[in-house]
Amino acid sequence: MTRDGQPASGSTGMWGGRFASAADPLFRAVNDSLPVDWRLVEADILGSRAWAGALARAGVLTHDEAARLHTALDAVLEEARARSSPPTESGAEDVHSWVEQRLIAIVGPLGKKLHTGRSRNDQVATDLRLWLREALDARIAELRALQRALVALAQRHAADHVLPGYTHLQRAQPVLLGHWCLAYVDMLERDIGRFADARLRGNQCPLGCAALAGTAYPVDRHALAAELGFDAPAANSLDAVSDRDGVLEVLASASICAMHLSRLAEELILYATDEFGFIRLEDAMTSGSSLMPQKKNPDALELLRGKAGGFLGAFVALLATMKGLPLAYNKDMQEDKAPLFRAMDELSLCLLVGTRVLAGVTFDPNRCREAARGGHANATDLADYLVERGVPFRDAHEHVGRLVRLAIERGVTLEALPIEVMRSVCPEIGPDVAAHLSLEAGLARRNAYGGTSVERVSAALAEAHARLEAAGP
Repeated sequence: MTRDGQPASGSTGMWGGRFASAADPLFRAVNDSLPVDWRLVEADILGSRAWAGALARAGVLTHDEAARLHTALDAVLEEARARSSPPTESGAEDVHSWVEQRLIAIVGPLGKKLHTGRSRNDQVATDLRLWLREALDARIAELRALQRALVALAQRHAADHVLPGYTHLQRAQPVLLGHWCLAYVDMLERDIGRFADARLRGNQCPLGCAALAGTAYPVDRHALAAELGFDAPAANSLDAVSDRDGVLEVLASASICAMHLSRLAEELILYATDEFGFIRLEDAMTSGSSLMPQKKNPDALELLRGKAGGFLGAFVALLATMKGLPLAYNKDMQEDKAPLFRAMDELSLCLLVGTRVLAGVTFDPNRCREAARGGHANATDLADYLVERGVPFRDAHEHVGRLVRLAIERGVTLEALPIEVMRSVCPEIGPDVAAHLSLEAGLARRNAYGGTSVERVSAALAEAHARLEAAGP
C-alpha cells in the first residue's frame, strides 16, 4: 500500500506479507472480482459499520475509534454512491479491499484495525445475504404487481367471458377468462412463497464466523445479527462461510418463476395468432418485420419465453460448482455472484415486461366464445347428463364417444345432432339434453371449490383482489 491507502504497483493487496513476489497480471485477471461484486458495496459498508460497533463493545476498539470508523465509512459510502462504474482504476482486488483501501486513506492506520477478528469469508457471506434480502423483497413486490395485472385483466372483461380450455393443446372444456387468469395468479403466489422461504432461511448472520472456525474475540454475535436485521446469528461457523444454499435456492426459485412466465407468454403468443385470434396486443409491446409490412410480432412475449432457459443454466452452473467443494471456503465460490446478479436483473426485467404486456391485452369475447363451443368440448357434460339418468360412467363415456364420431362425420356440433340420432345410440337421452349442453349450463355445474363457474370465479377474483390490496404496493 502507498501512504494514501492505494495498493503499490504489482501489490498483492491485503494478503501480501506471505508472498515474496507480486501477483502475475494473468492471475489478477482471473482472480480479481471488483467489476462483479461492486454492487455489494453498500452491504459491505453496512456490515463494516456493524462490525466496528461490535469490536468496540467487545473492547477491541475504543468507542472513539468506532465512531471515527463510522464517520469514515459514511464518507466511503457517499463516494461509492457517486460513482457511475466500479473503481477498477484503484487496483483493488474486490469490493472489500476497496472499502478498506478508502478507509485507510481517510483515517490512516485506524482503518487497518477494522478487519480484526473478521475474514473476507464471513464478510462476503454477510454482504451477499444482506444484498439478497433486498433483492428478494423487490422481486416479491414485482410478482405482486404482475398478479394485480392478471386480476385487472380479468376484471376488464365480463364475468362470464368464456374461452376454451386445453389439454394436449386440443380443446377440452370451456373455462372462464377469470379462471385462466387466476391459474397464473396461483402459480405466482407459489413463486412468492418460494422467495419468501429463501429469504427466511437466508436471514441468519454469518458475521463473526471469521475464516471458518469463528472469531477469537468476544463479539456478541446475537446483538450483531439483530443490528443488521437478521433473525439470528448463523449457528455453525464452518457451514456459514462455505454455504451457498441461499443463492442456489434463489436461482432454483427464479428458474421456476421464469418457467411460469414462459408458459404465460407461450399461451398469449398462441392466442395472438390469426389461427386463434383470442387477443389483441398493444402496438407498443410488439414489433414489425423488416420485409413483411403486415406483420405484428409478439417479441416481448417471445423474449420472456426465450429468457427462461438462462435461469435454469445459472442454477445448474452453480450447483455443479458447489457439488464437489470440501469445507470450508474455496475460491470457486466467487463464481456465485455473476449468475445470481444476472438472474435477479433478468427476472426483474421479465416481471416488469410481463406486467406491462398484460396491461395492453384485450380479449375478443365473440371469438373466444365461438372457439369454446367448438371441438365438442361439451362431451363430458353429455356423459354427466347420462350418469344423472342412471347410466354407469364408463358406459356413458362409450356412448358419448360414438356420438362425437357421428357428429364429426356429419360436420356438426354434438348438440346439433338430431334427438333421434342421439337416442339411437343411448335411449336415456331426453328432449332436455340441448339445455344441458349449453356453455352456460356446463360452466354453472363446475361450482365445486376451485371450479370455473361464474359464482366461484367471481368470489376467487374478489379474494385475490383483497389479498393483493392487503399486501400493499
